[in-house]
Amino acid sequence: MKAKKTKATIAPMEAFGQAAECLKALAHPARLRMVQLLLEGRYTVGELAEDCEIPNNVASEHLRLMQRCGFLTSQREGRKVFYEVAEPHLADIMKCIESRFLTAP
Repeated sequence: MKAKKTKATIAPMEAFGQAAECLKALAHPARLRMVQLLLEGRYTVGELAEDCEIPNNVASEHLRLMQRCGFLTSQREGRKVFYEVAEPHLADIMKCIESRFLTAP
């Protein structure tokens, strides 16, 4: 039987607010697709945009939003900027999404 959490062990509302803001950053089909791809390796804006069938400038905005939440990092190599996952917990979030929404019944 699970032990019931006491008020002392439940996170403060401020922490839930921060979590909600970052979860909003994932709440878009193209962003979820980008995360799924980036969990497999690093990609440029152009590569991600092409795969998600969106313009490069839209992909850049999505990537910047996720980067501001600390989910992604970027690295410039010459004229290209590569993005990769910075937050290891994204893999767990994607596993939950994939098992609930992306697997055949």
